[in-house]
Amino acid sequence: MPADDARAPTAPSSTPETLRRENDDLRDRVAQLERERDRLRRENERLRKELEAARRAGYRQAAPFSKGAPTSTPKRPGRKAGAAYGRHVHRPVPTHVNEHYDAPVRRTCPHCHGAVTHIDVVSQYQEDLPPVRPLVREFRIEVGHCARCGRRVQGRHPLQTSDAVGAAAVQLGPQAISLATVLHTQLGVPVAKVATLFDQTFQLAVTPGGIIRALHRVAARAEPTYQALVTTVQESPHVVPDETGWRESGRPRWLWVYATPTTTVYRITPGRSFADATRVLPATYAGALTRDGWVAYRDYTHAGHQSCLRHLLRRCEILITDHPYSRFAPQVQTLLQAALAVRDRRAAGTISDHGVAVARGHLAHQLDRLLETPGRVPAVQRFARHLDREFPYLFSFLYDPTVDATNWRAEQAIRPAVAMRKVCGGNRSARGVQTQYILASLLRTAVQRQVAIPATIAMLLRSSRPIVAKGFRAPP
Repeated sequence: MPADDARAPTAPSSTPETLRRENDDLRDRVAQLERERDRLRRENERLRKELEAARRAGYRQAAPFSKGAPTSTPKRPGRKAGAAYGRHVHRPVPTHVNEHYDAPVRRTCPHCHGAVTHIDVVSQYQEDLPPVRPLVREFRIEVGHCARCGRRVQGRHPLQTSDAVGAAAVQLGPQAISLATVLHTQLGVPVAKVATLFDQTFQLAVTPGGIIRALHRVAARAEPTYQALVTTVQESPHVVPDETGWRESGRPRWLWVYATPTTTVYRITPGRSFADATRVLPATYAGALTRDGWVAYRDYTHAGHQSCLRHLLRRCEILITDHPYSRFAPQVQTLLQAALAVRDRRAAGTISDHGVAVARGHLAHQLDRLLETPGRVPAVQRFARHLDREFPYLFSFLYDPTVDATNWRAEQAIRPAVAMRKVCGGNRSARGVQTQYILASLLRTAVQRQVAIPATIAMLLRSSRPIVAKGFRAPP
């Protein structure tokens, strides 16, 4: 051994007591780090839930409430001048005039008292509502008894809406009931405000309870028409369903909507399951469904499916905001937008059917390759699994031009119901629930088919027996 090595000092050996203390310190450090990890995990979960709640609250606003302090330099309201202003619109000249009034000019100038010459005549028109007063009809009904069976026989005029006499002899007419139906069911005005409007504007005294009973009467008469609309939806080749929350006597319910280009049917059910969905659309439905990613819709095994691309693009936007370093969501967003661009080109006639088929194959292949490497972010991995389940239904609209790529029909149909839920909070009884979805279906379909609502409700009320309203019959 060299002399230098012999003279080198030896390291002191660790004693068992020292090792025990170091081991205890390390255990304490590990326990401390584990507690800190658990605390940070709980904090992360809490913040994630608060973020999701704030995001949902932002989506569900019924009106554009302020989301922060106003800007110091706000933009000027209204349309901006320039080429992008659009077509200038003004009220057209009326085709008929009911009243004529002359507005003569003074023969002397009001400023300098000089003589006014070169007098010409120009026209100004004013379109206004006439003063409305209740129209009271009295029906003098003949009542007799059959000499053979002794039963009471009563006459009925075509303008009557009911055979009730006695305490129920004074009733609202069909025009007033029609206006109340539109204001409450279609526009979401509370019945108390409808009663106030009738009293202050038309001098027609009616109570909120009276309006509710009138709505129940309309719904009862419209039951056959509603069933005809349900049959139309069931036989339609393409249906767009959706659902949202509702309330009945404070208990949670679900409002379903089934929309086609000419028909919309609502239904309020206790739950959100597949069994609830089949109350309108049977499990054997074999048409095409454009729907969101709710799992209940996948149980329609006989139907063709199209997953709503707008919902998927919205999830991409959220992931891009929450995880800007992940490349998966931007790439999916680009692919889905490219698919919509192909749809628009086909609608414009700038791409052939063969070109659509080639583009569809390329898009499906690129998405399939992309799903193999979603990354390590848990939220992105969940989105990738959802896309993998929905993969067969992502590009169905590129096969069939009649299939919508998004569920916009159902979203637009469900929006008035959401606004009414925010105002009225739902219904207070099972009968109110039934009245709600029957009348909402009738009014929405009337708008789609351009059927006059007052004439339809008058027809239903004046019929002596339940009928299907004209313009709402199911196709042969």
